[in-house]
Amino acid sequence: MVVLNSLYSPFRISEVEIPGRLLLAPMDGFTDSPFRMICKSFGASLLTSEFLNGIDLAYGHPYLKYKTFFQEIERPFAFQVFDDNPERLLSAALKLQELGPDIIDINMGCSAKNVSNRGAGAGLLKHPEIIKKIASSLVNSLHVPVTAKIRLGWDDQTRNFLEIAAILADCGISAITVHARTRKQGYSGTADWDAIAALKSATRVPVIGNGDVKSLTDALKMIDHTSCDAVMIGRAAIGNPWVFAGENRCTITVNELFNTISRHLSGMTSLYPERVGTLLFRKHLSRYLTGHLSTAEIKKKIFSLDEQTLLLETIKEILSIEE
Repeated sequence: MVVLNSLYSPFRISEVEIPGRLLLAPMDGFTDSPFRMICKSFGASLLTSEFLNGIDLAYGHPYLKYKTFFQEIERPFAFQVFDDNPERLLSAALKLQELGPDIIDINMGCSAKNVSNRGAGAGLLKHPEIIKKIASSLVNSLHVPVTAKIRLGWDDQTRNFLEIAAILADCGISAITVHARTRKQGYSGTADWDAIAALKSATRVPVIGNGDVKSLTDALKMIDHTSCDAVMIGRAAIGNPWVFAGENRCTITVNELFNTISRHLSGMTSLYPERVGTLLFRKHLSRYLTGHLSTAEIKKKIFSLDEQTLLLETIKEILSIEE
């Protein structure tokens, strides 16, 4: 049986030491620097950016400077990049490397239709020869470790994750994260932990398991079941970064909830213009305040505010926090 302390023992991805086994999954629209910092404060050991589009890195994007921003304290830190074009993806990775990350991760697992249907993300799983070209070119061209995040396949009829993993390992990929669902499943159904175990048995590189981990108990069960080297937590951390510390939003005090909300919002308004940061924070706030927004009137009030101080005062009222 895997013991709790093992979750906080270090392991290595190539020459990069990762101080623990609980990693924050890259999530589009969520894992910007402020959220990553909150998760790190509760125990997340490797932080990864939102996935970055090779097209945006080639031609520019108004939010690119926010998406690529990270702080020294976030290390070890990885940029994740996606594209369907091997040459453009390599060019994007080289640009990201100039910003000084510890790791570059290739997204081969995004199931969103606007990504996978163009042949990027999980769409690459249909084309092992393109994956080989991408992996070999990045490994041979970058001086930081290159990792990859995959799914089990496009659908149940094309579960080619063992073939893809063998290609990646042969190309010199330093670690493989597997979300144990197919692209067709998206986030539905149950993650196939047996597949993670099969991948761990079949490959020599570190394997990071992902899928249906909502607590430290789940993380321990996944490692015990699969022998994976680390566990990646994604959706379960949104509005509940305490998951990395073995706690849960439902059991912490309202004062701790408010303090975390305040720190997170402050990070958002420091990175972005205040109004933008406050508006972008709403998707986090709705998760933080689950169970506290009891009426439509309260919801309307809280989500109509775009000024930081007034928003925090209103949250205090909702949580019944006295000065």
